[in-house]
Amino acid sequence: MASPDPARPGRDWRAQRLAGWASPLARWVSGQTLFLTLTGLAVLLLPTSVFNQHAVLVHTLLGVLLLPPFVVYMVRHVRDYWDYPLTHGKFTGWVAGGMAVVCLLSGVVLTWDGLFDVRRSETWRLVHIVTTVGLVLFLVPHLAAVLLVERRRREQPEAAALLVRARGHGRHALLASVVALGLTGALCIAVPPMRFENAFPADYTMDPEAGPFAPSLARTDTGGAFDERSLAGSSGCGTAGCHEQIWEEWLPSAHRYAAMDVGFQAIQGVMAEQNGPESTRYCGGCHDPISLFAGAKRIGGEELTARPGHHEGISCLSCHAIEETDVQGNANYVIVQPPRYVYEGLDGALPKLLSDFLIRTYPDQHVDALSRRMFKTPEFCAACHKQFIDESVNRVGWVQLQNQFDNWKASRWHDEADPTRTIECRECHMPLQDSTDPASGDEADWNRTPDDGKHRSHRFLGANQYLPLLHDLPGAEEHVALTEQWLRGEYDVPEIADRWTEGPAVPIQVDAPKQVAAGDTVPLRVHIGNNKVGHDFPTGPLDIIQAWIEITVTDEAGAVVFHTGHRDERSFIEPGAYMFKAEPVDRYGNLIDRHNLWEMVGVRFKRALFPGAGEVASFDFPCPGTAEGEVEDLPRVESELVSLPADVAGRLTVEAALNYRKFDQYLLDFAFGEDSGLTAPVTTISTAETTIEVLPEKRTGAVAPGPRSDGPPGQHARPSPDDGGH
Repeated sequence: MASPDPARPGRDWRAQRLAGWASPLARWVSGQTLFLTLTGLAVLLLPTSVFNQHAVLVHTLLGVLLLPPFVVYMVRHVRDYWDYPLTHGKFTGWVAGGMAVVCLLSGVVLTWDGLFDVRRSETWRLVHIVTTVGLVLFLVPHLAAVLLVERRRREQPEAAALLVRARGHGRHALLASVVALGLTGALCIAVPPMRFENAFPADYTMDPEAGPFAPSLARTDTGGAFDERSLAGSSGCGTAGCHEQIWEEWLPSAHRYAAMDVGFQAIQGVMAEQNGPESTRYCGGCHDPISLFAGAKRIGGEELTARPGHHEGISCLSCHAIEETDVQGNANYVIVQPPRYVYEGLDGALPKLLSDFLIRTYPDQHVDALSRRMFKTPEFCAACHKQFIDESVNRVGWVQLQNQFDNWKASRWHDEADPTRTIECRECHMPLQDSTDPASGDEADWNRTPDDGKHRSHRFLGANQYLPLLHDLPGAEEHVALTEQWLRGEYDVPEIADRWTEGPAVPIQVDAPKQVAAGDTVPLRVHIGNNKVGHDFPTGPLDIIQAWIEITVTDEAGAVVFHTGHRDERSFIEPGAYMFKAEPVDRYGNLIDRHNLWEMVGVRFKRALFPGAGEVASFDFPCPGTAEGEVEDLPRVESELVSLPADVAGRLTVEAALNYRKFDQYLLDFAFGEDSGLTAPVTTISTAETTIEVLPEKRTGAVAPGPRSDGPPGQHARPSPDDGGH
């Protein structure tokens, strides 16, 4: 039996030590502490791996299970050695114990964050790391001090017995740790990461020189196919509790419905029928990347759009997995297959809980793979928001199409030397929103901070106020209302308020004489200015989009005496309306009026306003007072004139509006049939009004032509782009 310690008479410290080294509780605590330390250091120091992901889960589970026995052990250990002399061994033991307590408490906080919060606390993570290292630094000397002393006295029976107990303690602790590591390894085998079938369909054809996705310039980093599931699954971003706000913004956005858009689907079908399914790859890089990279656009495919691509369009991963872009446009980007966490893609509540927990507590892979500074640049947007066709598409040669990027770069909104004078794509189309998102804050922007509590809106507000409602998308009504505010220049963007003027994005003014005599020709001039748009107005596919001036002149009784730009009962715009549009043609000079851009070789007419530019639309009409017979002889092709009694006098009210709609009615009728009942809503972007005093005396010989429009020449017998205001 060990003799009493002379420093504390009546207390047999050697017997107490022997009991301590042999305690099953102490051996359990030591074994789990060893496992937690090893896995914690592996997670901290080694790259993300399947093992480390499972290690995080087992580490967390055993850390929680360790709490009760650890508390019991620490209470006993402190009580047993409270009155022991303050030696080097006791001091290092006290510090190591304190480190262990704080380490476990910080682990509890991080576990709570992983289960119930959306943002990992970096402060508590740092505390967890520091106390883990501190525990190792102080626990090793604590144990070594005891063992070295006893080893020097190993010839004594008491010392030899203690060393035997210590070795047994170590073996049991190591065994417990190995069992936990084995459990982690078994999980790696039982639950591997999501496996993708990255192979083109057997009947997939391609041009070996142009690449598998030509004529699109989009490409994968491997040069091969991507399983359609690998870029899908956007709902997981919203239902994980992390990016819910961003996901809800994306749901009714133009990016989300880029592939499910009924117009896109109809035109893609015509293109496949006329030019072959492979030709639709030209559209896929921007509209339907999931399907493009999965090889769905091929002869023999039942659908040109894979199911995930149809419902997600430009998914979260379709943008965030891009690692390189080129301002050439036409989807000139390189995309990588983003790695997935274990348990992602598995059905059930538990796999969902575990995958979400991993992303929150071990986000390094998630952040490194999906967050890049490149996303914040206009050049990133240029990959798709710049378009051309060339010989590979039209079999003739190169033609520039929409080009928002170069418009912006050449405009007053871009200052290469001064970011404070520049307004970029995202500042307008992704305005800052109050946010609880873990991605809120940004230290990379000159006017933002990491803790500003804001994120960039993923609505991508632009000009499509039709399709969200047509497809009955979640949040469509709110999204359309915001889009209409945006079009009218009523959407408040505080971030750039000091660089924007107030009022409409494209204001108009009416210039008319203050007085006219009955029967005189009344000249009207409508001034249009591209005041706040960062690129051409309008922009996009101008063979589809319609923006036009509508004028209504009424007398004091409210009777319409002149109008232009009205729509008929079939929703076609009056011929001769002052239109902002483009008229592309094929190699034979025929109008491209079904968005059949694969046949386009040039443009016979285009009207759009460069940023900061202005234009004047001119109209002339006879002042009321013209005799009935004279009016009948006037040309009625370009306006409607209403004659009044010859002695009329009073006041005329001139109302002008700049209207916009996303889809030409002729195209809708072509794609879906005249009986479909589809018609695109019209948003009035800006209005102006003035009055003209009409003098009673009538001047003779003042019969004037109808309104003069500087629009494109030519008329068609059928409701073609001109007759229908295309």
